[in-house]
Amino acid sequence: MPYDAERLNSLGFPKAPAETRVVVAMSGGVDSSVVAAQLKDEGYDVVGVTLQLYDHGAALAKKGACCAGIDIHDARRVAEEMGFPHYVLDYENIFRDAVIEEFADSYLGGATPVPCIRCNERVKFKDLLETAKDLEADCMATGHYIQRKTGDHGPELHSAVDAGRDQSYFLFSTTPEQLSFLRFPLGHLPTKDATRALAAKYGLAVADKPDSQDICFVPDGDYAGVIEKLRPGAAEPGEIVHADGRVLGTHRGVIHYTIGQRRGLGIGGLSEPLYVVKLDVDAKKVVVGPKEMLATRTIPVREINWLGDEPFTSRDAWHLAVKVRSTRPPREAIIRPLSDTEAEVELLTPEEGVSPGQACVFYAPEGSRIFGGGWIWRGH
Repeated sequence: MPYDAERLNSLGFPKAPAETRVVVAMSGGVDSSVVAAQLKDEGYDVVGVTLQLYDHGAALAKKGACCAGIDIHDARRVAEEMGFPHYVLDYENIFRDAVIEEFADSYLGGATPVPCIRCNERVKFKDLLETAKDLEADCMATGHYIQRKTGDHGPELHSAVDAGRDQSYFLFSTTPEQLSFLRFPLGHLPTKDATRALAAKYGLAVADKPDSQDICFVPDGDYAGVIEKLRPGAAEPGEIVHADGRVLGTHRGVIHYTIGQRRGLGIGGLSEPLYVVKLDVDAKKVVVGPKEMLATRTIPVREINWLGDEPFTSRDAWHLAVKVRSTRPPREAIIRPLSDTEAEVELLTPEEGVSPGQACVFYAPEGSRIFGGGWIWRGH
């Protein structure tokens, strides 16, 4: 029976699934494996691609992070089980230059970087996306929990249905051009259990594989250990000083501290609880103060990726909601454009622990749409 060209297939193309090639970015985890298996089951021309992002030998023994040796094996096994081609691409140099080096530098600069965003922006949705086009794919699908919807002005980015799994904070820098080529088949699922049920339905060996928790190249969340290897000498001790100038103690290296930290400062016996309010890397000082010093109302943001229907600078101010940490709900804010890529964000309710190096992601005040976002680039 001929395919009705008036009707779009599930990926949005007016042709039969068998004539639609989709490259699936496979990390070896359950999410991307389900995407590949489901698309293959629906009759699409699926090509699986896994990125080797850092040293294979060092990665082999490590569980709980994506793109390690065991994950490459798991991705390959899914491809064999479902009967589609699978390629492993060596992206070690690209990943090191585009993600790891900046992670180290920004961490040493007193920032709290989010390397997963840079990886999506500079590796997966840039180089891998170009590779997908080289493979003559119609689109590229990933296992991210986010939704792509078609609006009056083209594709739009929307939060996942399952708020607990939503990854919009990590995908704000996806450009309109990339969005037109990307597909996110899991974004509409109600729960992670629904994903695992699909994995079981397709008989995938990874159905019960635990989710990755850590940044892939930071085993066990030991940021400082990784930085010390990348930047020897970065863990030099210095003074812990109160915002009023008093020296309260010594620390074992600025890299061991983050803005907003209270525990583990080693400065007991004081009448008030103190928090890290500033990291002065050049002077090797950790500055502490009372909790109210952490409250931030105005945030400078740059490198903005705008996903609205009108140009960012077409208004003096945008009334949206913003997230300044992946784990926090969006808060009401006024965004005042300074240029196409810079803005001042005013929070209607002050937030604590806003840190340079974090992302500030823009959301519709109501509904699920994401309007892009930018990077917080200096303290208040």
